Amino acid sequence: MSAPLYILQDVRQAYAGRQVLAIDHLAIMPGEILALVGPSGAGKSTLLRLLNFLERPAAGRISFAGRPLNGAASLAARRRVTTVFQTPGLLNRTVADNIRYGLALRGRKLAPQLLEQWLARLGLAGLARQRPAHLSAGEAQRVALARALAIQPDVLLLDEPTANLDPYNVGLIESIIRQENGERGVTVVLVTHDVFQARRLGQRTGLLLNGRLVELAATGDFFDRPQQSVTAAFVRGELVY
Repeated sequence: MSAPLYILQDVRQAYAGRQVLAIDHLAIMPGEILALVGPSGAGKSTLLRLLNFLERPAAGRISFAGRPLNGAASLAARRRVTTVFQTPGLLNRTVADNIRYGLALRGRKLAPQLLEQWLARLGLAGLARQRPAHLSAGEAQRVALARALAIQPDVLLLDEPTANLDPYNVGLIESIIRQENGERGVTVVLVTHDVFQARRLGQRTGLLLNGRLVELAATGDFFDRPQQSVTAAFVRGELVY
């Protein structure tokens, strides 16, 4: 069995003296799709920021690829991880320039044929010269996903990537996520309010509540045989705080 890609042990995060995350233990395996669900303010986005090395925990230990992060993550480690947020955050440049951007920061160029492949895969053919202001919400999110995947990351972190999108865009984005995971073995951590999406995509699913990981299990067990009453309530669609 492969060693975990991430190990979080006794990790705590606080803002202005208020604790917002308290993870006693979490191991994320290479090549898995881990879905994280929970109400707003549960700590899901904070956890993603730690996994992307955008923040350091206030306490505890995080290891990545077998190496403890005692300080800032190395540039090499940070370049293995990328995030797609709920808001795409595109540059005021063409679609093609946005997709090329991540590689350009690394001093590399995206071959024209690869650009065409990404445009086709994400249903963006014919939009290469468009700017973000002329894109729909779904098109913009697909550009953000293409930009993230063009750098061929080892880890893809997704923060509500399909919130408020129509079924066509949701299906296309989910299909690309499955392909990248299945074909390249990309490790995916998906934060979502959509329990149906978690069930469709997640190989394991975890419930975050008040900053704590209440339950983590294989997705079938999580939804069909939850061990915690609060998980069962959440799965039934009851309000949980």
